[in-house]
Amino acid sequence: MPKNTVRLTTPLVRDNGDLVPTTWDDALDRVATAFASARDAGAHESFGIFSCSKATNEMNFLAQKLARQVMGTNNIDSCNRT
Repeated sequence: MPKNTVRLTTPLVRDNGDLVPTTWDDALDRVATAFASARDAGAHESFGIFSCSKATNEMNFLAQKLARQVMGTNNIDSCNRT
């Protein structure tokens, strides 16, 4: 399989600056850990979400839930209002 198509089927993570294949469980654990670290470091002031007008209402709903309930911020905006 060509190297540039691996990401379509296998998550890649940075290990010493290089992208290496890993399991989905490991990749999702890393994401969850990074979000928790950001939240604990004050993400309510530094984290925000800006959604696209082409996103569905359901996607915008999930994005605002992530911002408010997971990251503890109300920094949410959308270009839908313009």
